[in-house]
Amino acid sequence: MFFFYGVKLDPRQLRSGLSNWRLHLLIQLSTFLIFPVIVFGLLRFMPWVDSDFKLGISYLSALPSTVSASVVMVSIAGGNLPAAIFNASISSLLGVILTPAWMGILGTGSEGEIDFWSTLGELTLKVILPVILGTLAHGWLFPKIKAILPKLKYVDQTVIMIIVFTSFAESFGQKLFTAYQLSTLVTIAATMLGIFILIWSILELVSRFLRFSIQDRITTLFCGSKKSLVHGVVIGKVIFPDAAVLGLVLLPVMLYHIQQLILGSVFAGYFGRRTSDLK
Repeated sequence: MFFFYGVKLDPRQLRSGLSNWRLHLLIQLSTFLIFPVIVFGLLRFMPWVDSDFKLGISYLSALPSTVSASVVMVSIAGGNLPAAIFNASISSLLGVILTPAWMGILGTGSEGEIDFWSTLGELTLKVILPVILGTLAHGWLFPKIKAILPKLKYVDQTVIMIIVFTSFAESFGQKLFTAYQLSTLVTIAATMLGIFILIWSILELVSRFLRFSIQDRITTLFCGSKKSLVHGVVIGKVIFPDAAVLGLVLLPVMLYHIQQLILGSVFAGYFGRRTSDLK
């Protein structure tokens, strides 16, 4: 899955995106510093959030940005597409290192200890190495598989769905969710919505303060507020090998993922109309 993700990356686009450093810095800081720090602070003042789900919310905050959703929505909204591709790609690679590192801090006090170096080694073999090999093969392999790329995404989606299904099935099989009422899950969903709106608002204010163009603001908002379910599942399987525990951890990630897609689509349409009016 990650090998073909690397094949789709164009090294020339990555190199061309290096110049807009203020935009890239803000997006990566939002993903890996602002988001985790804000969530870590907020969780101390959220008595309505069950302690069993706080680990999952912390894990969500440490995840990298999603690739496909960010790029697609930036494209629809009329944002800086090369910058979106660059940042989503870099975020995915940084997440392999920074997500386990953050969980070593944010996950303190949870069951089990996170062995950073063994986690990093396993994720390097499963994610970084295939991506690098795929990127190196881009020049000769991408033209050959370009026609079937739309079909390959179904392979990715199927793999992720199977992992998510088995994790939740294991959680339900061990009756981990029986102790929670529906109102608890609704509360978690509302909390995820609040976090999304808060991060979006902060990025809007900062990008305006830095006087970004409308295209760069759009890229900042969509890339800086997104979290990757794909990486959440893959990295989660390494950090949380117990499938039942992984199901609990992934619940906030799933709820945030659904809401970021719905709200992101609405905002993308809004910005798309605005940018088309400016042309």
